Amino acid sequence: MNPSATLLRLAARVRALCVPLADVLHLAIRLHVANVFFKSGLTKIENWDKTVFLFQEEYHVPLLSPEAAAFLGTFGELVFPVLLALGIGTRFAAVSLWVVNVLAVASYWHVLGSNEAALNTHFYWGLLLLVLLVDGPGRLSLDHWLLRRAGSATATRPSSPR
Repeated sequence: MNPSATLLRLAARVRALCVPLADVLHLAIRLHVANVFFKSGLTKIENWDKTVFLFQEEYHVPLLSPEAAAFLGTFGELVFPVLLALGIGTRFAAVSLWVVNVLAVASYWHVLGSNEAALNTHFYWGLLLLVLLVDGPGRLSLDHWLLRRAGSATATRPSSPR
């Protein structure tokens, strides 16, 4: 028996086992990141005056008034996580939340810059969002279901070569 052929068969079996796990992983990433951002948005709408005050005094969002930044940040943290969790418009939601995350780091750098753990958490969320942006939502998503229903050939194969 050829050792190369044996290794190729073994690799094919391992891949066959891993592909469905990738879909579960994409779902877990989507739900985890959506949960984090959505809870942040809920905190902001609990006390709107306090939120606007924080954007006036603590968060320094470039190019936007504190009121506009508060509204847009809260909107992004409440709408895009829902899309992400459902897996609809996933890449759009992922890039939108990635921008929200980058702006949060930039506007709160005077605190995050000296807090390595908090900065690493934002870096982690950013990487997870980039995974979804590059690799797509996986087959456990409304995006995949809608594409399959529309008859798209891309919906029947994995989102990236594995």
